[in-house]
Amino acid sequence: MTLPAGWTVHRPTLDDVPAILAVVRAADTFAIGYPDFDAEDVRGALTALNVDPSRDSWVVTDPNGALVAWAILENPTGVGREFVDVFVDPDRGAPVRAPLLARQLDRVAGRAAERGLSSLTVRCAAYPPERRWADELADAGFGFVKRYQVMSRSLAGVPAEPPASPPGVTVRPLRPGDESELRDFHRIYDTAFRDTADYEPLTYDRWRARIGADSAWDEWFVAEVDGQPVGVLQSSDQALDRNEGWVKNLAVLPGQRRRGVGAALLSHAFARYAGKGRESAGLGVDLANPTAPLSLYRSVGLCEVRWVDMYELIVPAAGV
Repeated sequence: MTLPAGWTVHRPTLDDVPAILAVVRAADTFAIGYPDFDAEDVRGALTALNVDPSRDSWVVTDPNGALVAWAILENPTGVGREFVDVFVDPDRGAPVRAPLLARQLDRVAGRAAERGLSSLTVRCAAYPPERRWADELADAGFGFVKRYQVMSRSLAGVPAEPPASPPGVTVRPLRPGDESELRDFHRIYDTAFRDTADYEPLTYDRWRARIGADSAWDEWFVAEVDGQPVGVLQSSDQALDRNEGWVKNLAVLPGQRRRGVGAALLSHAFARYAGKGRESAGLGVDLANPTAPLSLYRSVGLCEVRWVDMYELIVPAAGV
């Protein structure tokens, strides 16, 4: 698939970050109502593990020389499926989104061959306003897989001191300097998500390398029942630009669910966010997860604010 006449495509460099950021912010505002990226997010995507921008990314300029689109691959674990994002300026870049997707699918085929695989699964996301993008994904052979629900709540009036936990349940901050504690955190997270259909397990070493030196360890929590760790909550700074605390992962061991552990973890996180002056708290819910606890999230004040659909395609390796 070719680009329209007069449009050019090239590999991005870090010098393109400001122009890429302008495109991503315009795309996000169209899709979700506000810009969700900053310059560090763009740099991070271009310098991420398992990404070579000279092979895995493209930018497009229009006949006037303005950058109007950016495509990037993502696979933070280096195993399992690939993710493709194609951001376009909604006013100028729509004609090049499908051609960029085709280029990225060719690259996924090459990456499959490089990894010695017969094929790779690739996923793309589409928000409700992106009807044209959803149609282009369908035209490329993608099928709907599942929906993620984004939930949020105001932290106005939430005290910095969390409420009492249920009897026998204790919640405390993670001790990041304790190696055995981190291993317990990973074990609980890994065990709890094993019943999720498309969960891709990571060894402890891979998981530890991926989280790196987190800047907000005091927003990670461990729940204990009768002195034994049974639940964990991992926060992320991905929503700080909206002054929102973000729950990235909440995990409770199967045998300890439905006894208030999850609610206690969330209450502690909300209190910590409020104590730091955050205006709201949010999280995303995989509605295909058999344990997706919407009733739990609603019970602690979270409400549905938007959703995003995930589409999937199996791409044969190049030469297969």
